[in-house]
Amino acid sequence: MHILIIGAAGMVGRKLTDALVKAGELGGKGIERLTLADVVMPAKPAFGGAVEAIATDLSAPGAAAALTAKRPDLIFHLAAIVSGEAEADFEKGYRINLDGTRELLEAVRKEGAKSPYKPRLVFTSSIAVFGAPFPEAIGDEYFSTPLTSYGTQKAIGELLLNDYSRKGFLDGVGIRLPTIVVRPGKPNAAASGFFSNILREPLVGQEAVLPVSRDVRHWFASPRAAVGFLLHAASMDTTALGWRRTITAPGLTATVGEEIDALRRAAGDKAVALIREEPNETIVRIVAGWPRNFDAKRALSLGFRAESSMDEIIRAHVEDELGGRIGG
Repeated sequence: MHILIIGAAGMVGRKLTDALVKAGELGGKGIERLTLADVVMPAKPAFGGAVEAIATDLSAPGAAAALTAKRPDLIFHLAAIVSGEAEADFEKGYRINLDGTRELLEAVRKEGAKSPYKPRLVFTSSIAVFGAPFPEAIGDEYFSTPLTSYGTQKAIGELLLNDYSRKGFLDGVGIRLPTIVVRPGKPNAAASGFFSNILREPLVGQEAVLPVSRDVRHWFASPRAAVGFLLHAASMDTTALGWRRTITAPGLTATVGEEIDALRRAAGDKAVALIREEPNETIVRIVAGWPRNFDAKRALSLGFRAESSMDEIIRAHVEDELGGRIGG
């Protein structure tokens, strides 16, 4: 099996690569070749099969066609600029998040027009496709009315994935990812970054800024769960999806205050004292339009799984990123 990961240098892309390399197979098929692509050169893992790392901009002319010319059996499309950046730079957001996605889908279609080719394509969407006002818990039938440019770009991507799948050009699965916490590494431009920052930094004895009130509620899953969603989407029987190809992934609803309570249980009052509350009106406005809770029955019925408590999410971070130890 040949697997292409677009967005391989990002956090989820790196963890997905590591999981695939460790397993050496997916859905009972051996992995013989990995192509890792991103705007910055992805690191090559130690792998028994062939590995190619490529620095490329998916929205640039010919970039997507060069990747699909290799005819990967499975494509993970994870590449995107994050919500805060897409909101601040309108043109860049649409170029990367929408035009790049369309270029990829078109490249797959055109490659298949040369001779039969129909890869599985797993697309990471977002809960940002939903906008306020919301029901208490958003069900699988709820309509998408995004209130950010990022959410709009992802919603259009979902519709394109449906149509290209319906036409038989590819076998698409879209996953609306929850906000992923605790993200390892440094803070990024995502408006949601503080959800991770207020856990990650205090767990290693560093200060973190909280830009919203503690009663803000949101929908979460761990990086470990996110990789699990992608692997399951890549190997599942898609006939169960029909033509509704995008699934809202399961997750956990919690307030910022409940995050902080879990941090206290894991690392004590000293860690909590490192959180500095500094309201940011731009982030407050963006977060106010985000969904807070979901009833992800469809995903659960299809075998997707996530954590059930913030304590589990913190524990996964400590195990995966901190060697099982807490402290600065």
